[in-house]
Amino acid sequence: MHHPSISQLFDNNRIWAAQMERDRPGFFTNLMAQQKPRYMWIGCSDSRVPANQITGLEPGEVFVHRNVANVVVPTDLNCLSTVQYAVDQLKVEHLMVVGHYGCGGVLAALEDTRVGLADNWIRHVKDVRDRHRDLLARMAPESRHDALCELNAIEQVVNIAQTTVLQDAWARGQQVTLHGWCYGLKDGLINNLHMSVSSNEGFESLYRAAIAGVAEGRC
Repeated sequence: MHHPSISQLFDNNRIWAAQMERDRPGFFTNLMAQQKPRYMWIGCSDSRVPANQITGLEPGEVFVHRNVANVVVPTDLNCLSTVQYAVDQLKVEHLMVVGHYGCGGVLAALEDTRVGLADNWIRHVKDVRDRHRDLLARMAPESRHDALCELNAIEQVVNIAQTTVLQDAWARGQQVTLHGWCYGLKDGLINNLHMSVSSNEGFESLYRAAIAGVAEGRC
């Protein structure tokens, strides 16, 4: 496989910028004038999961936060600040937590593999694994990795729903919906985990149904 040098990245950038300006005059001027994305994407840092390309969205249409295994921890000020800015300032209407099948961080949590400093971060995924230990134990071993990727995305939606940011937004009547999705590297398709939450109302039943959906799909 040919790996481009750093200088080639600059060359590629200039070619891309010139092509964009040629095809769509004023594109960059318009981008500078405003940022009004309707969507926020919280995904994995995995280089194979680029938010814009997967969803067919333009630059400026999706606000993105990524970390190892798409984890949302209420004490993580980096993630929480990004969510707060997206919800309070940008007024995004949809916030998606997007896991992906084959996630290395999730696999490390599932198999208790040591990877280094990131073990402390992956501990949050192990908490998801432990919470659903019985469900995972009932599955065929080859299904557990995909299932934990799905369960992790669902649980991170729960974590966002419980933040002060979302609780305050919903309390003032702001329309913002959370979604749990999982992306397939093998086919490029997004799987809707049916964990879509737009208020505290009916939250528990939605959560139980989403977890049951994972169990039915994998057992």
